Amino acid sequence: MITIKPRYTNNLSLQASLKILLVDDANEIFLSETVEMLNSQYRDAKILTAQTTDIALHQIKLFKPGLKAKISTGIQLLIYIISNHPETNLFVCSEYIETLERIHPKIKVYQKGFVAARKCLSDTEMMQRVDWSLQGLTHLKDIHKDIHKNKFKSQLKPEWQRLLNLAFREGLQDKVIAQNIRVSERMVRNYWNGLQEVLGIDSGKLKRQGKNIRIVTLNRAREAGLID
Repeated sequence: MITIKPRYTNNLSLQASLKILLVDDANEIFLSETVEMLNSQYRDAKILTAQTTDIALHQIKLFKPGLKAKISTGIQLLIYIISNHPETNLFVCSEYIETLERIHPKIKVYQKGFVAARKCLSDTEMMQRVDWSLQGLTHLKDIHKDIHKNKFKSQLKPEWQRLLNLAFREGLQDKVIAQNIRVSERMVRNYWNGLQEVLGIDSGKLKRQGKNIRIVTLNRAREAGLID
């Protein structure tokens, strides 16, 4: 995720006062390459980096003091910035861009630039999106494209989402999940079957191939933006 916070009155003074905060939990090589790319385009800009949301909040505090909240996830960080720093232009680049659908209503009414894109963009496309954000444009085409591709979301039941959270966020096995949500283990298995069917997972085929069905389910759920 890249957050861009410009302070300028016209295009001529843009780079001289531009501050860019690059937030990503990727490795150092990726961060350094991205910084180099941004430096080549915005030579006079001040570029800061952060690999955790806590560090990002500290960096934002340098831009504008007064932060008090502690934020633990990228989505929460975005919500905080949108709510408390409306002068900030945002460019979000992620492998799981469809997760932004969770805060789509907030993005839709955001007055500054909010541009979303997948990490597979070329350098040229990436810089074009950054420019769009600086211009105050909103570009969510990549999000909507994935939403249309994953129409099963409308079929997702609340108990399936809870199942995903308990299994993958808390690391619980089916027996404990059943006790947690007060249903039988057989019902938990039914939840898995229903969820996997909607995700397009052929459990029988995966068993014959010797693949771990739980891991495949986790990967598909992540691709669909159902879990971080």
